[in-house]
Formats: sequence, C-alpha cells, structure tokens
Amino acid sequence: MTPFLAYWVDRLDPFIFRFAGSFGLRWYGVSYAMGFVVGGWLLYTYPKSGRSRVPAAKVTDFLFALILGVVLGGRLGYYILYDGWLSFPRDPFAILRIWDGGMSFHGGLVGVVLAIMWYARTEKLPLPHLLDLAASVAPAGLFFGRIANFINGELWGKPATVPWAVIFPKAPDALPRHPSQIYEALLEGLVLFAFVQLRFWRSDVVRGRPGRLAGEFLILYGVFRILGETFREPDASLILGLSRGTAYSTLMVAAGLFLCLRPTRPLPAP
Repeated sequence: MTPFLAYWVDRLDPFIFRFAGSFGLRWYGVSYAMGFVVGGWLLYTYPKSGRSRVPAAKVTDFLFALILGVVLGGRLGYYILYDGWLSFPRDPFAILRIWDGGMSFHGGLVGVVLAIMWYARTEKLPLPHLLDLAASVAPAGLFFGRIANFINGELWGKPATVPWAVIFPKAPDALPRHPSQIYEALLEGLVLFAFVQLRFWRSDVVRGRPGRLAGEFLILYGVFRILGETFREPDASLILGLSRGTAYSTLMVAAGLFLCLRPTRPLPAP
C-alpha cells in the first residue's frame, strides 16, 4: 500500500486573485466563461457550413438564452435538488450568493431546455434542431466546470489507494480519495465533446434526424455520470439507495432514449 505521505494534497487556490473576504475572481467563474466562449465560437462557425438554422447574426441571442438557462437553472436546481432550500429559515439569501458555489448540472439542463423552448418559439425555429446545437457544445462547459471543481477541492471521490489518489483538505478526513472530478472532466467533458463533434461534422444526423444528437448526448452523459458516481462521495442524501446524481442521470438516459426512438423527419431545406 502506498503510504499517505506519497499522495498529493489538493491545496490549489480557488481564487485567481481575491479582492476581500470571499470576493474575487475565481477559477469557477472563469470556467463558466471559458465554456461559453468555446460554445459561442462553435455556434458562430456552424452557419458557415450550412449545418445550423441559427444565423450568425442571431447567435448572440441564442447564446444569451443558453447562459440564462445554465445560470438560473443551475442555481435553482442546486437549491432544490440538493436540499439547499433547507437553509432558507436561517439564511434566506443563500440562493443569491452564486460566488460561493453550488450549481447543479441537472438543474442547468432543465433551465437550458426551457430557454431553448422560449427561443424556438420566439424565432420560429425547430426545437429539436436547437436542442442538437446546444448538445453539440455543452461538453466544453462540462470539462471546464469539472476542472474548477477539482481546483476548489469539492465533489471529491470515495477513499482509494490507487497511486493517483488525492487528499482533499476540505473532506471530513485525511484519507486519499479518487479525483472523481478529473474522471468526470475526461468522460463528461473530453470524451463526450469528441463524440458530439464527430457526429455533428461527420454525419448528417443534425439535418436528417433532428433531436437525435441531443438524445445521444443525454444518454452518454447519463451513463458517464452514473459511472463517475461510483467513484464519487455522494454530496446529499440518497434516493432509493442511489446517489442524487445517479437518480437524476437515470431520468436523463430515459429522456435520451425517447429522443432517439421517436419518429422524426429531416429538416426542410432552408
């Protein structure tokens, strides 16, 4: 067994620079910005290839809708799905302190879907197509977000003796643990990003089967998240013996199967 002294200790500073107290520029906030920059750049390139019905002049509006969905849905989702509401009697304004962290991917997903539904109706664009576009860029934000989780020393894994285990000072003990944030960054971020981009560029799925790419994204994210949860310490009480992440991701897989199996028609010529 590797002695504990040989394990790396995660003492990374979550701040790039600090103004005072808990105010400053955090890696967590920068990770969201980087995800939006990469996603926005891709959305701007899509119309040039004829693969997107969102013209370049409208990409900023679409991206703004996605950002609102991610931020509002992610924060509300964390507050509701992970029992943040229990703190309301003693700290009713906790939900507003985004800088203290606390975002839920599953809540953000719901927020993004609602934002896309609003945008589709406003711009009279096919909803399944917009879902495909969002799914094609989402893993970039997931990658940066998980790296930020690691820098913050949060969402740590279960105790482990593997050589790459990490000691997280914020954990309730000094045991070496799986760096589950890195596992998820690789699976939910890089691997999933490579898959959706290959499907987007190397196949006709976005035009021929609108909504299928979004379904494939939901299925793969759900599977990867469930796999990651086997190495991750649950950050809230269980649901029917399952971690919250596993339970919510199972619903995602079901939604993805629905999108993949539903009858579809190719997009009409623009």
